[in-house]
Amino acid sequence: MELFLVAFGALFSIMNPLGTVPVFVGLTMDHTKKERAITAFWTAIDVLIILLLSFFAGKYILAFFGISLNALKIAGGLIIASSGFALLTGKFREHKGMKRQKVQDDIHSREAISLTPLAIPMLAGPGTISLLITYNQEFEKAYEIGIIVGAVILATLTIYLVLKSAHIIVKFLGASGINALSRIIGFIVIAIGVEYIISSVTAIFGL
Repeated sequence: MELFLVAFGALFSIMNPLGTVPVFVGLTMDHTKKERAITAFWTAIDVLIILLLSFFAGKYILAFFGISLNALKIAGGLIIASSGFALLTGKFREHKGMKRQKVQDDIHSREAISLTPLAIPMLAGPGTISLLITYNQEFEKAYEIGIIVGAVILATLTIYLVLKSAHIIVKFLGASGINALSRIIGFIVIAIGVEYIISSVTAIFGL
């Protein structure tokens, strides 16, 4: 249960579906309720596929590029911490590249937005992927793998529910409420990133 809560908490915090709510609302403003639900569903499915591929293909990715686990954890920790700072300072969209005019024009010209920009890079970004690759190396027992897969499934189910209710959440919380929650989550994400860096440095120097 502890591993499940840690994995789910880390995934939820780093992906931060609440931070994606304003983007989802903006991109689906002219959609019907059914169309929004379908977009939310396929976004969650895309995220689930990306996360499972990251987790199960992690060892092969590391072996192919000759990357050690400690190096990955330090790099991942830096990426996760930078995402946290972006949330804390209210620059999450800029951090994900969502403020660039060419990106905005491309987004609004597409019929399907579930894979990009919602699944990638808004939800399943480098921080989430590096976290799961690290989990792949740290937890190799069958029951541990099952627990992490369960946490991934619950995280993607949460994404679906949050995005499906995005317009209601915006009306209830408002922009200021979402920003406040994102900043709190940002602080937690920074702590997760720092923890990964500390554990790697400790392992390298044998402290």
